[in-house]
Amino acid sequence: MHRKTMVRASTALALAGTLCVVCLNTAEAGQDRPNRSAAQQSRSSAHSTLLGIDYRDGSLDSGIPGLTTTHATAQDASSVVMSGDDYAITHRVTLGDPGYESDGAPRSESATNNVPQGVFQVGEVRRYEFSVLLKDWKTYEPGDSESGDIIFRGKHTGGNRPSFYLMTKRNSIAFRSPTLELQADVVDDFRPYVNQWMTFRVDVRWTDDKTGYYRISSRMPGESDFALRKTYENVQTFHPKNPTNLGYIKWGLYRPGQSIENGDVPTRVVQHDNISIRDLAGG
Repeated sequence: MHRKTMVRASTALALAGTLCVVCLNTAEAGQDRPNRSAAQQSRSSAHSTLLGIDYRDGSLDSGIPGLTTTHATAQDASSVVMSGDDYAITHRVTLGDPGYESDGAPRSESATNNVPQGVFQVGEVRRYEFSVLLKDWKTYEPGDSESGDIIFRGKHTGGNRPSFYLMTKRNSIAFRSPTLELQADVVDDFRPYVNQWMTFRVDVRWTDDKTGYYRISSRMPGESDFALRKTYENVQTFHPKNPTNLGYIKWGLYRPGQSIENGDVPTRVVQHDNISIRDLAGG
């Protein structure tokens, strides 16, 4: 596999002194992608990049102080692997093995809860972007367990429910906001894209009234630009069911309610790369 170079943006930010946040990856791991047009580059640069996580240094925290890595104890629950000419983060979860559990649930995730630039609060407008690869993913067949696997989420602090997440469900990828009871497929059928990089973008206006929004876009293999897949306007993205005004993002693999006894796939593996957070305020 090889990768085409893409434009990256970086912004130096303060973090208990001066933290030079790692730049966005110049390449999409493991998959050819066309260079963005000048107009696309101009639109991207108009938004301030708060955090870029590209794993180019080969470390689990991508060289960012405070970035949370997996709490699962198995040696391969989280690892950095070569992907083309660069690195990506891999999370693995094997059901029934406590080494792949975190806080009593089958999951292995990274998170921005201890990185100031990765925390969101009421009044902010953010763009979350990430690339994901479903590694050797066993696809759904009629009669299989219909449990879903969460691959990215915006999580409220204090043990509250997530504001939103993206998950595999049967052979689709769905966006969900459990507190608002919203759900929509944003990829109808991912089977042609197993072992290929898919890129997602979630724009959120974080509000404690009904002036917020979620806008979900994707760029699939062979596509040169993002396509808007689903929009929810005039929603309360900080919901009273979650009594907090802070949150952060998590990526990896979370397999809620799954077990060998239920007939769920014993082991799943997912890779992530080029996770970024941008400030859309005023954009």
